Amino acid sequence: MVAIDTMMADRPKVTSAYLLRADEPVLIETGPTTSIRSVLDGLDQLGVAPNDLAHIIVTHIHLDHAGGVGRLAEQFPRATVWVHDRGARHLADPTRLVASAARVYGEERMQALFGPVDPVPAERLRSLSDGDEVKLGNRTIDVMYTPGHASHHISLIDSETGAIFTGDALGIHLPDVRVLRPATPPPDVDVELAVNSIERIRERARSMLMFSHFGPVEDVDELCGIAIRRWRRWAGIVRDAMNETEDVDRIGEILGRQTADEFRQAPPNAEVEGYEVLGTMRINAMGLVRYWKKREESHETGEGQAEEAGGREAKEPQTNDR
Repeated sequence: MVAIDTMMADRPKVTSAYLLRADEPVLIETGPTTSIRSVLDGLDQLGVAPNDLAHIIVTHIHLDHAGGVGRLAEQFPRATVWVHDRGARHLADPTRLVASAARVYGEERMQALFGPVDPVPAERLRSLSDGDEVKLGNRTIDVMYTPGHASHHISLIDSETGAIFTGDALGIHLPDVRVLRPATPPPDVDVELAVNSIERIRERARSMLMFSHFGPVEDVDELCGIAIRRWRRWAGIVRDAMNETEDVDRIGEILGRQTADEFRQAPPNAEVEGYEVLGTMRINAMGLVRYWKKREESHETGEGQAEEAGGREAKEPQTNDR
């Protein structure tokens, strides 16, 4: 397997695609449309001609991972495009996907980072779910459903090496900084699902983790443990901040300040700005605020249903007595 630097936002070692050589070669992740030139050049340097690529798989449909898949698929007409079944319709018609990204990043920032999003012809799309396989001839990609970062997130296991392509399931680990940080953008972050997904990845990984942001990491158990602790820590910080203010900007500032110590282990003069390119602390706070509000609403709904059921149960003996 070979990593291809997508040079997202003209920065090296921020977002990666991977070529897995096989009888039927597969590209895992495409990066955004703004990165297509870098990905095409990388594939050309690796000797992959337009009719050679058999498959493209994306771990989820966020634009830094899959925004360029429509444009790239045009260049590789024989490639089947694989995505979790919750994401397939949004690659065929990305209207809602783009609108969601614009709400998070703002229209101008979204266009600068990701560029336009071209649809994938529906007949070229195939849906994936937990336990599925993508057969590549002499090797296989096994699919794990790993929600938490997103409801349409999958991780991919290479049958030959046991490496797992983790997408954003654990978070972001940039190689020049060597600090793991969660990625918690809206709209459907779920902390407990994320923790469960990370535990499953830890159980299944036989060799290394292949981060989309960025590159391979061999310390599987250590990184998974750090990821779980930090997902929970970030969620707790945001929950406490919500008791002080409803201002998301302020909550983002609190989250940034209280997690700044995570960079203490970074090498001197490490460029940490890549983490902000991928998602500001305000964006991470937005996702966690939404998570806690959904939890609260779910809890209140559950209590209301329980009270209603309890009220019915209290009245039923009177009915029976009569």
